[in-house]
Amino acid sequence: MTKDIFIGIFVGLIANAIGLFITANLLGNGDDFTKVIKAAAEEGFLGKLISLGAVLNLIAFFIFIKKRQDYRARGVLLITVFIAVFTFVFKLF
Repeated sequence: MTKDIFIGIFVGLIANAIGLFITANLLGNGDDFTKVIKAAAEEGFLGKLISLGAVLNLIAFFIFIKKRQDYRARGVLLITVFIAVFTFVFKLF
């Protein structure tokens, strides 16, 4: 049970990182990934970029639900909620 939750958290983190990379490349107009992230932080929309990256977690969540791997889906949901809280706090400060 605990192992499956950690697998879900890991999958959620990887899916979010891949989603962030894809989003930064699509919206970055061909610039380098680190350059896009630095520009997003300076202009104040890094939280929005991270939130867009979390869309891939939705896909992972529904795949785990369809396969009846509820604890892995719970891990993906936990990391998605954590990312939402992180972006909310990041936006405040």
